[in-house]
Amino acid sequence: MNPAVVADVGNSRIKWGLCSAEGVFDLQSLPPDDCAAWEQQLQSWRLEPGSRWVVAGVHPARRERLARWLTEYKQQAVVLDDPKYLPLSVLLPRPEHAGIDRLLDAVAANARRSPGKAAVIVDAGSAVTVDLVNREGAFVGGAILPGLRLMAKALHDYTALLPLVDPPSHRPALPGAATRPAVELGIFWAVAGGIQALIREYRNGFGPDLEAFLTGGDGPTLLSVVPEGVLWPQMTLEGIRLSAEALS
Repeated sequence: MNPAVVADVGNSRIKWGLCSAEGVFDLQSLPPDDCAAWEQQLQSWRLEPGSRWVVAGVHPARRERLARWLTEYKQQAVVLDDPKYLPLSVLLPRPEHAGIDRLLDAVAANARRSPGKAAVIVDAGSAVTVDLVNREGAFVGGAILPGLRLMAKALHDYTALLPLVDPPSHRPALPGAATRPAVELGIFWAVAGGIQALIREYRNGFGPDLEAFLTGGDGPTLLSVVPEGVLWPQMTLEGIRLSAEALS
């Protein structure tokens, strides 16, 4: 199956990607519940009726809504929601309980990692996942921690005086000289430090030469703490495209 467009339905954004035989070449990040924005993007791409879409993601209700909306606009929508259809070995007791986005990232990582090397995958969205593909290309699991926005909101919601701050868009200077920059610094390093510690432990267990890939909305912000990492914004979308092609 060769899709014209792939879509990743997340908790805070929906990403669309135009496809070619070489890969996803145009990524658009759209609001999750704004059909007017969807229609505008659909028209700007000038897709023919019957164009094939493959839709995946971690928000089932929104995923199904997008698929129905595409059908109404005479697009052909296929929902990819079962790990058994992915070209990936998953060494978990219950593969169906792993977020499909994590597995799709692993599919993409296998297409780019060096042969014989394990790979760590950091997907920094509403939650941050730090997952591992072993040397044989199997998904072996990982860690899930709150993302920058969730941490900022929790500090505001569960304290009396701390303000709600926007997550930092770059690595904050230290030390924080006032409350807001102190919160920014704290949430950044809570996430960044967790990522660094996990990668260090993965290297201890799976080899010091493992490779690292970063994706997700906060991937650019966190890239500086993984200097050897490769930033890959289209990673999840590429995993959808490769999985769809494997179904042919």
